[in-house]
Amino acid sequence: MGTGAKRRRQRRTREVTMRALGSLVGLLVVAAIVVMVYKYYLSPAQSPGVATPAQTINAVGVQNDLLGIAQAERAYQAEHGKYASMDELTSSGAMEMRKAGRAGYTYEVEASDESFRATARCGAAQGCQNFAVDQTMMVQPAP
Repeated sequence: MGTGAKRRRQRRTREVTMRALGSLVGLLVVAAIVVMVYKYYLSPAQSPGVATPAQTINAVGVQNDLLGIAQAERAYQAEHGKYASMDELTSSGAMEMRKAGRAGYTYEVEASDESFRATARCGAAQGCQNFAVDQTMMVQPAP
């Protein structure tokens, strides 16, 4: 075997190696594009400050609890001529509440003869919000 055949074999080996390397680089580029498309277009993105589904469910449950407290306050006020504290509502039977809160929220009621304000305070959980309701029966975000 002469030097010419040896050089051709080396050149052919180099060409095969370069093709394989080029194919590998091309494959990596395609894989990177697929990952980027999935990450930015196909995966569900969640913006900062947007609640998770579980947090949304808990917030709706808390708002419903506050409306229940407000309805109990109205019933108590119609019967006794004044609004009541949380303890008075449960002890009088105007409201049945098994727990004093829900999923990290705690409830408190400030009552007087003319008005009341029931507040659901969020614990240290990130992404949750405080809510309040008064005699207008409108649940609103609270500070």
